Amino acid sequence: MYPRQFEYLAPSSLDEALAALDAHPGAKVLAGGMSLLPMMKLRLLSPEVVVDIGRIPGLDGITDHGDSVGIGALVTHAEVAADVLVMRNGAALATAASWTGDRQVRNRGTCCGAMAHADVAADQPVAALALGATFVAASSSGTRAIAAGDFFVDTMMSALAPNEILTEVRIPKTGPGTASAYDKLGRRGGHTDYAVAGVAASVTRSNGSIGGATVALTGVGNKPTLSHAVMDALVGTDGSDAAIEAAAAHATDGVEVLEDLYGSVEYKTHLASVFTARAIKAALNAI
Repeated sequence: MYPRQFEYLAPSSLDEALAALDAHPGAKVLAGGMSLLPMMKLRLLSPEVVVDIGRIPGLDGITDHGDSVGIGALVTHAEVAADVLVMRNGAALATAASWTGDRQVRNRGTCCGAMAHADVAADQPVAALALGATFVAASSSGTRAIAAGDFFVDTMMSALAPNEILTEVRIPKTGPGTASAYDKLGRRGGHTDYAVAGVAASVTRSNGSIGGATVALTGVGNKPTLSHAVMDALVGTDGSDAAIEAAAAHATDGVEVLEDLYGSVEYKTHLASVFTARAIKAALNAI
């Protein structure tokens, strides 16, 4: 199937791109195109104007900001998966990127594009949520920082305004005693597919006990969601397998689990518990 006709713009600067969004309400931003183009071909989206940011300089790097690692709007999944800074400070995100789609998708699709698309079963958004990422959005009136907890609003809806471009995702650097991990069940039984259920966890061990934990779920609800019940149950424990399993049993407490073609509420609730325990154990083993 072919998309409806549209006007294609390829600005050479960020200012030009932002001006184009102002001039064409309803325009869509194209980076890697791995989500936008299939939706246009299926005519789930039919924008009159597409703004291709792929030629804009300065958006294709992974940057050490001192206290955080910045991932630019044109950085691909494959680049995120292989980057030493990302692996050191956000292993959950590196793993999630390495499990995003197939090789072609990973070499064309972008990390920021996946965040902005905000699919309910995507890998990288939930990792960003667990890592406490900050999203930098630019418009013609300036830039603003959006906390990960405020960025994902609903099914395929983010906090980005129609005239904004997500220019960078910033992952806080981790200190000693902290590590993260991501694990999931893919729709085809492996890893390189959307998650039936997936969990990202960031855990801090201090003086022999769990001093802090952030656990987030994907694939089970209408957006990436923090599991506050697991976090509350885990912090202060000794981090033993028994303590982890007990905390993981509460993975979906307070979370609205939704049935879909890939699993019932009961099945997804079970998977959330299983992969919560696996992600927490993997993070602790990496400390």
